[in-house]
Amino acid sequence: MVVISVVQNKPLYQKYKYGIVLDAGSSHTSVFIYEWPAEKENNTGMVQQKHTCNVKGKGISSYSANPQGAGASLQECMNEAKQKIPAHRHPETPVYLGATAGMRLLRMENEEASKKVLDSVALSLKSYPFSYQGARIISGQEEGAFGWITVNYLSENLRKPTGTLGALDLGGASTQITFVPQQKIESSDNSIDFRLYGNNYHLYTHSFLCYGKDQALKLSMGKKLESTLKADKTDPIELRDPCFHPGYKVPRTVPDVFNTPCTKELKLANENFLHVGLGNWSQCQQSIRKVFNTSICSYSKCSFNGVFQPSVYGDFGAFSAFFFVMDFLNLTSDSLATTKEKLAAYCSTPWEKIVGNHPKIDQKYLSEYCFSATYILTLLEDGYKFTSNNWKDIRFIKKIGDSDAGWTLGYMLNLTNMIPAEAPDMPLMPYGGYVTFMFFFALLILVLLLLVYLYFRRSTRTAQKDII
Repeated sequence: MVVISVVQNKPLYQKYKYGIVLDAGSSHTSVFIYEWPAEKENNTGMVQQKHTCNVKGKGISSYSANPQGAGASLQECMNEAKQKIPAHRHPETPVYLGATAGMRLLRMENEEASKKVLDSVALSLKSYPFSYQGARIISGQEEGAFGWITVNYLSENLRKPTGTLGALDLGGASTQITFVPQQKIESSDNSIDFRLYGNNYHLYTHSFLCYGKDQALKLSMGKKLESTLKADKTDPIELRDPCFHPGYKVPRTVPDVFNTPCTKELKLANENFLHVGLGNWSQCQQSIRKVFNTSICSYSKCSFNGVFQPSVYGDFGAFSAFFFVMDFLNLTSDSLATTKEKLAAYCSTPWEKIVGNHPKIDQKYLSEYCFSATYILTLLEDGYKFTSNNWKDIRFIKKIGDSDAGWTLGYMLNLTNMIPAEAPDMPLMPYGGYVTFMFFFALLILVLLLLVYLYFRRSTRTAQKDII
């Protein structure tokens, strides 16, 4: 009984498999390690995020003048991955690197430089004992679609007939919207199909390059500066910006701020200028609206810049910068009207007070929250056509369970397709059978002890009679 109990209840050695995906974004790179029970996937075992590591420094696209630095920047996080994943699993652990809008812009500007950066990160990743599966620039459509797969996989919507969650993704250089529409998709460029868990999904998706929060800031500032240069001939030029707090005043140069293909059509002189904050939310929103072209549409309905978009439908998960900005300002659960009121009050707060309230936050990032949140509201309301009636359908999310919302998990699931299973370690017998066996075995022992007792009692009495 003791032996059987020990064997039956010993901790099972669970077999896990692992995958690594590097999200090489425009502003930074993150390394995600995923884990799943080897004997259960593909049907019942959920892939979960085991660990994440943020690479120090900027995104790999910033290494265009020093490609070798891109590969070297990954080493610290990849060494962490070696420690987190058991050594015997290293050779079979796939490693993928997907570069997003930052590298798309670099490729537009300098294709040779983007190739050298990718070659550098590929050389670095191949030096590790994992199964290198490639480093590539993914398309905006892929980024949107894989983000949709991730949030619905983690929410377990793909196995239920209850509907799916739309995906809203905002990065530094692009933004994506993906959902299952209730009407015909009129543009084939915005259509993508998946068959998942036996169900077919016909998705609408679009990615707007240059409309991530960082590039949108450059677009908006560029348009304001362009009009300022026409009207103001003083030196230095003052860019009076309603999207920055009153009291904010920073000297800048045109090449440093507008060194991006997104602003190449703006006519800006190569000059210094003084960036001055005004802290006026309504004027800020008016200026942001100028980066969206809503005057052209060759379809029944459009979002902006002539891009077809059906009416938004269902619940949406808004992640990445959507979450980080709105969460910082505590605006993730209010109505649209309340959000606007709170944001207007925040933007009008003096810069000195903002810095005093958040002394540990880098002032560059701190100064941009007013613009970023106003841009998010304008993008969702004027761009994607959300209203006060369906604002509550947007959930600002960072994680679902223990896994980050984003495109990386969906990307890995799509590329691995079917994860091969291993034979599981099974208990000696089913739990019910184990309990039944132990009950009858214990009962048998009690019966035997009773019989032995009766036998020896009878023998003792017989011996006593013989003595008499």
